[in-house]
Amino acid sequence: MKGFLDFLPGHSLLHKLHPLAKLFIAIAICASAFVSSSYIFLGFLILLNLLLGLSGDAGSPKGQEKPGVFNRTCGLLKGLLKVSLFLFVLQVLLIRGGNAVITLGNFSLTDKGLNNGVLLVLRLIAATLPLSIMITVTNLSDLSNVLVNNLHMPYKYAYTFTTAIRFIPVFGNEMNNIMEAQISRGVDFETKNPFKKIALVLPLCVPLLLSSVRKIDSTAIATELRGFHLRKAGCASKVYKFTAKDIFSVIFAFAVIGCAITAKLLGLF
Repeated sequence: MKGFLDFLPGHSLLHKLHPLAKLFIAIAICASAFVSSSYIFLGFLILLNLLLGLSGDAGSPKGQEKPGVFNRTCGLLKGLLKVSLFLFVLQVLLIRGGNAVITLGNFSLTDKGLNNGVLLVLRLIAATLPLSIMITVTNLSDLSNVLVNNLHMPYKYAYTFTTAIRFIPVFGNEMNNIMEAQISRGVDFETKNPFKKIALVLPLCVPLLLSSVRKIDSTAIATELRGFHLRKAGCASKVYKFTAKDIFSVIFAFAVIGCAITAKLLGLF
């Protein structure tokens, strides 16, 4: 989805949380998705992600357009469902262990294959959405600063991490521009045949790679000219303080992952 990792400024409580608190919530939900094997709990995590996306649109002044965090979350969910469908079919076809549920000639669908396929789909969605929402409502400069100041991560690593995230939507926009240029030349990308569509998209990877290398090279030169090698933890000009709402959000994240571990150990749901 175009621009799915771009920062969307807003006035919601989610936007105002400490960057580390938002990062911890995302990691907690992601970890809970991999800990739990319950369809009910994983469905709850997906619902929780949608509520987080909805909360990202709250708090906008009257008459002002909402940031669009929820719409972006729903768009990402739609895209993940398409990818998940392929992964589900792959799991069902490749996993042969377990008891046969449906038999079609010499081929059988097993309960283990179906169970693994559903778990993979639910975990993929539940673990991907919170990270995307966190990046959507967090300025990457703020995230880089707290990684260096609060977590004492070396600046080079923090910069590399945030720059990699920044380049994802840049590459996505570049790919869209290349595809639009091909459409103007009469190339039809709207074909329903997935194999034909892959054959049309693969040749576009070469110009995308060339333009990406040029952008990376120009970015590297720009950072060196701005004194990249002189940056240290003390260079951050903004101070981030934990407030009551940040502490409550961290407690909530602990509660989510605690519920996942408890449900796993006790075999609930």
